[in-house]
Amino acid sequence: MEYKKWYMEYKIHKNRPGLLGDIASIMGMLNFNILTINGVEDSNRGMLLETNDDNKIIALRNLMENVGNITLTALRPPKLVDILAVRHGRFIERDDSDDLKTFRFTRDELGLLVDFLGEIFKRDGNQIIGLRGMPRIGKTESIIAGSVCSKKRWIFLSSTLLRQTVRSQLLEDELNPDNIFIIDGIVSTIRSNEMHYHLLQEVMRMPSTKVIEHPDIFVRESQFDYDDFNFIIELRNHPDEEIVIEHFTNPLSDF
Repeated sequence: MEYKKWYMEYKIHKNRPGLLGDIASIMGMLNFNILTINGVEDSNRGMLLETNDDNKIIALRNLMENVGNITLTALRPPKLVDILAVRHGRFIERDDSDDLKTFRFTRDELGLLVDFLGEIFKRDGNQIIGLRGMPRIGKTESIIAGSVCSKKRWIFLSSTLLRQTVRSQLLEDELNPDNIFIIDGIVSTIRSNEMHYHLLQEVMRMPSTKVIEHPDIFVRESQFDYDDFNFIIELRNHPDEEIVIEHFTNPLSDF
């Protein structure tokens, strides 16, 4: 049978001596390959496993539920958030009010955010990603770094990174759907021209990855809505920071 990857996570109630050894012995007895293991947050441990026998997953679940001092919290094919949790040792915060498509990061988690974006950018086909955040917090820089991680080229359709950029046409190689298109939702909808608008429509129809900064203003000022987005990412200086939309529409604001 084909080898499959699985994600296992358990909560540690008492980290007694020999606990990890007992669990590793179970893995060895069932001939699991342990690909990655790491502590996740304060009291959880996550593992990426590999096996070619689905029946062993049932046996593993039964054995783990009888190990003292722990509670099995997950045993499933790995999701992207699982892989990153094991890789970085922390969970990505998600908003359960919108079908779990909003992911929240703080500035001290930029490495995790870049890794997250890099994995998303590797996917083929059409996907629209919104990125919320206050000025000068690292939104555009994170998108560029994620593009580098995914080994893909990034194209600015509109931006204020160094100066205001509004593209009205793209070169033939820039229209490659494998590129990552970066769009400033304010510039493209409020501060652009008709030629840029037509180019924007063309890019939005392409089977490619589009990352839109200030997605709330983009939705408010265009025909697109939140259902068109595959992911919404929020980047804050600290968890309690409020992202104030009105700040961005002030003519004197530096967004």
